[in-house]
Amino acid sequence: MTNLFESTKDFFKTLIDCEEKNPLHVGEVNSLWVLLTMLEEGISVYQIGLNTTNDDDLIHALKNGEQSSKAISNQLRTFFKKEGIPLPDTSEEKPKSDPNSIPLGVKYTDEELANLVSVKVAAQITLIGQALAMSVRSDSCELLLQIQYELLKYGSSFKTLMRRNGWIKVPPYYYTPGAPGS
Repeated sequence: MTNLFESTKDFFKTLIDCEEKNPLHVGEVNSLWVLLTMLEEGISVYQIGLNTTNDDDLIHALKNGEQSSKAISNQLRTFFKKEGIPLPDTSEEKPKSDPNSIPLGVKYTDEELANLVSVKVAAQITLIGQALAMSVRSDSCELLLQIQYELLKYGSSFKTLMRRNGWIKVPPYYYTPGAPGS
């Protein structure tokens, strides 16, 4: 079965070659700029997590998230430079530290870290959806779709980790009045 995201990407590629390249409009630039800022500030979240946890599975997931965010940030930075968009200022890389040397009142728990990462990824996915809705240029749409696909892959594997460890926050269930079980 053909992958939906690959098909969509292939569709947009056919449009890019024939499309006149108008400048990006302010909505596209704003969305891409905020996304880059979120990704790069999110790298520090991964680094803080790596400095905080001793859980091997969470360390693996955080390293994957950090590597993916850096790769996506580099893609966006290249696109920004090509389009003449100023780059946002972002936080410095965090130095490596020993998770056991962090005082308990300051140290994130693994559950807190996982939920922080989960919320960060959800916010990025939401922003990309909004950016795609207002995007006009096909090349920016293709870039956003590639990033969306990477975030969805990461988010789904991260959700599995959270479920397995009991870290996922589930809102109360809704039962329709009068339905069985209510």
